[in-house]
Amino acid sequence: MHESGIAYDLYATARRAAVEHGADRVIRVSVEFGELAMVNPEQVRFLFSVMVEEDPLFAGTLLEIETVPPVMTCDCGHYSGTDRYVCPGCGGLPRMLQGREVLVRNIEIDVRDGDE
Repeated sequence: MHESGIAYDLYATARRAAVEHGADRVIRVSVEFGELAMVNPEQVRFLFSVMVEEDPLFAGTLLEIETVPPVMTCDCGHYSGTDRYVCPGCGGLPRMLQGREVLVRNIEIDVRDGDE
C-alpha cells in the first residue's frame, strides 16, 4: 500500500518545513493528486491523521486534497483531458502533461512573535 508512504512523506515534509521556520503549529497542508496517480485520497487522509495524532505541532491540522484531472496532448495537435488512451484525431497514443502527480502545494503554519 503506497498510500502509507505518501502519507508519511506529507507528514515529514510538513514537519520539516514547520521546524525550519520556527512554527508553533501546522494549520493546513494542501496537496494535489493527479487523477491517474493511482492514489486513494481517503486512505492518505486517514493514514496522515493517524501519523500526526500524537504530534502537538499538528493539533487540528487540515489535510486539504485536490484531485487534478489528466491533460493529454498528441503529436497530431489534439489536446484534451478526456482522451486518455487513444487520440481521437489520429488514433495514436497521447502524451500525459498532467494527471499523475502527487504535489504538496502549500503548507500553512502558525509562527508566534518572540515578544509574546
